[in-house]
Amino acid sequence: MFKLASCDGCQLTLLDCEDELLALAGRVEIAHFLEASSAVRPGPYDLALVEGSVTTAEDAERVRAIRAASRHLVTIGACATAGGIQALRNFADVEAYRRTVYARPEYVATLATSTPVSAHVDVDFELRGCPVDKRQLIEVITAFLAGRSPDVPNHSVCFDCKRRGTVCVTVAHGTPCLGPVTQAGCGALCPAYGRGCFGCFGPSASANLPALIPLLRRDGLDEDDVDRFLHTFNATAFEEEVDP
Repeated sequence: MFKLASCDGCQLTLLDCEDELLALAGRVEIAHFLEASSAVRPGPYDLALVEGSVTTAEDAERVRAIRAASRHLVTIGACATAGGIQALRNFADVEAYRRTVYARPEYVATLATSTPVSAHVDVDFELRGCPVDKRQLIEVITAFLAGRSPDVPNHSVCFDCKRRGTVCVTVAHGTPCLGPVTQAGCGALCPAYGRGCFGCFGPSASANLPALIPLLRRDGLDEDDVDRFLHTFNATAFEEEVDP
């Protein structure tokens, strides 16, 4: 398990698996996982899980080294798969931010953009989420152990709302929701509590964002509100859906 620019939430999701990890303990040897242990063993590695986006030249160098030492590389979480919330810098002048925020900006080394790992090296599988879902994470690890493809759904959150019998918050209450264009994975958690989906898992395979935006405006969001709604955990991924 390797970390780039991130909040560690996806690593904590793996630690939170507890009972599931006990079942896997006899099948795996953890060689590098600083969130769990200071013990580090050199590669090569059968499976590398990478959390976080590439935001510095050192990140880019490091992820290339991880790729070279790994038979399989899986990115986990919105940062690693889409650049994360820190990719909001991609739509602004990062130098202006650096001068404004830091007293000695010349000491802060950063790239102008925050990019997913796949922009720098080949990735064998991307697991989305902010954070990732622990059931999906265990499925991915188990799949690579068994030599098969991970069984992770790519349908929208709306399917999960129907499965759990949740009344559509948009139809029933006019609540803006990204569920129709967001990949499932959270179990439709927010709509189950009467809130619209915030797009934590990024665009679904069949996302039609241009068709959804007029509905968001119908439900009370102006152009700036829509822009803010889309520019959160997976800002760059949703931006590609609006302007492919």
